[in-house]
Amino acid sequence: MTQHTYPLRPANLSDLLALVGVEIGPTGWRPVDQAAVTVFADVTEDRQWIHVDPVRAAASPLGGTIAHGLFTLSLGPALFYELVSLEGFAHGLNYGYDRVRFPAPLPVGSRVRMTWRLLEVDAVAGGIQLRSRQTFEREGGDRPVCVAESVARVVPVG
Repeated sequence: MTQHTYPLRPANLSDLLALVGVEIGPTGWRPVDQAAVTVFADVTEDRQWIHVDPVRAAASPLGGTIAHGLFTLSLGPALFYELVSLEGFAHGLNYGYDRVRFPAPLPVGSRVRMTWRLLEVDAVAGGIQLRSRQTFEREGGDRPVCVAESVARVVPVG
């Protein structure tokens, strides 16, 4: 297995093509605390009790509050930048997601990290399109808490 120093710094199409199929990561562990989940609930106006009411959630089969699935997905950019720097490009844009699943809950008080795998690289008008898989895991969990296929575009410098 190849050891990588993160973040990787691809700067052109050739560099990106060399990363296709390579699992990058994992990132460091990131704590998931109630304050962050509550702020996310307030911003999204998704205040379901399983996310924001620790007392009620403690009596549920889950045993406590859990992060929103979209909270987990929203960690993707910050975790990605631990692994890959796109500073060699003029800019990058999130183009969307083709498939997102939340196979297991992410309990508040746990820690999460991500691995990234570049699946496809295609030249498109004005730039390069990247299709990748982000896999989020909870420390001590036996299944991922989120698996997402992300589509992004980067624009070369010049």
